[in-house]
Amino acid sequence: MCLQMTYMWLVAVAGLCKSLSSAASLSGGVEVSVSSPVSVHRSHTTTLPCSFNLPQSAENLEIRWYRGDDFDFPIILYQAGKIEPPWEASYEGRVSLVLNDPASGGLKAGDASLKLTNVTISDEGGYTCYVSSDRGYDRGSISLSVIERGTSPSLSVTWKEVNMVNVSCESAGWYPQPRLRWSDQERDLDPKGLTYHNDASGLVSVHSWVLGPGSSEFSCSVGPSDGEEKVAKVHLGKSFQPAAQESGSSAAGWVAFALLLTAVAVLAFLGWLYFKKKVEFFGKKDQVDGTPLTEPLLNKTDTTALTEAKKYFENVTLDEVEHEYIFIKGCKMRDKQDAPFPDGENLSYLTTIKGKTGFSSGKHYWEVSLYIANVGLKESWWLGVTSETVFPLQYNSPLTTSNGFWFLSSSPDTANSLQFNTDPKVFIPIQSRPKTVGVYLDYDSGELFFYNVDDKSVIGSLTASFTREVFPFFNTGRHDKAPMEILQKPVQHL
Repeated sequence: MCLQMTYMWLVAVAGLCKSLSSAASLSGGVEVSVSSPVSVHRSHTTTLPCSFNLPQSAENLEIRWYRGDDFDFPIILYQAGKIEPPWEASYEGRVSLVLNDPASGGLKAGDASLKLTNVTISDEGGYTCYVSSDRGYDRGSISLSVIERGTSPSLSVTWKEVNMVNVSCESAGWYPQPRLRWSDQERDLDPKGLTYHNDASGLVSVHSWVLGPGSSEFSCSVGPSDGEEKVAKVHLGKSFQPAAQESGSSAAGWVAFALLLTAVAVLAFLGWLYFKKKVEFFGKKDQVDGTPLTEPLLNKTDTTALTEAKKYFENVTLDEVEHEYIFIKGCKMRDKQDAPFPDGENLSYLTTIKGKTGFSSGKHYWEVSLYIANVGLKESWWLGVTSETVFPLQYNSPLTTSNGFWFLSSSPDTANSLQFNTDPKVFIPIQSRPKTVGVYLDYDSGELFFYNVDDKSVIGSLTASFTREVFPFFNTGRHDKAPMEILQKPVQHL
């Protein structure tokens, strides 16, 4: 009997407390209202909305934003008519109440929203808006999620054996962890070697590969499981047959295949190209002066094409003979070893130079030697054309086709491939670096070919809609002991 009476008394007390609590919140007390969840891209600014109802007679207003259970360590605190600095140094200068926002009525209108700038990955999680006065208190919780879209997938191709190819896919800069999917024309494929890596800022990179027949089309898709993906495709035509090698040199030995790259996220309209002694390689479209397009193509050995290109041989000369970062002697050039290069990364543009004469029509061909017998083979270089006229370059933007640069490059870090400066990146598998590269420009057709002169093969080509005068373009690279030389053809006098 005593136990029963004690239980009934506890139930009554609990009910009374609940009634009083409800009355304090709903009868002239503080009421907090929040909107959750909130999603924001990394490095952007967001507002965590929080509003409250407060009687006009209320005094001693306090607004406190905190994370998790850290009530005593707020990231921002309004108390006694002033705002206290955040306890966590990571929020210093990044958090504020939206009191001065024109869209906000401020505290008088019951706006206690939190403004958070330069959002980081570590900002993701739960936040509590707590409002109190002498008439009571209330709180509301908000969940913040942070998003970052990564790079377009980068594909690279390696022939393993006759009619079998290894295709790898890599993409970086995602948050949260993205999903990677492989597929061919018929079905989804199991990703091989699927790995994820988190960098110091919390962003995620992903890498995977598949192995399949050389006649297949492979598609790599990367993106959030519930969001828009970025896609790259590679379409391989025929198998790779290594050509016979001669003493002192190695032949490219490519039988044509095609790479198809496209960035679905930008919803760019992909055109089409036809087969004409070459096989297609489509890339993400770029624009110059609002005019598309730029599309890289990979090709095969074609002695007839090279012979035809050489009919338009030009004796290209350089735009200047004095350069702060390049040593020039006649038609030879290399980077100055003792030049005062500024500190920082991505300064490759400092060692660029253009040809003196530009082209706005017609066909033009020139050759560049990358090998000196007593020095060796040059590993770091760019060759192509540009519509840029002001040199030396002072560039903060990427030197891509969309910015008026079309070139093929070689890097000491990638001995088995060359690269076009398209976006997404296009890697061209090679057996060895070329000793002499021929550059053939057909301005009117919008084609730029690169030849391995020694084995008479086409390394690759770009197509573009040129709208301005373009100039031969060179980059000697840095810390490469081998020079590059623009070859000259003896002038025949009648």
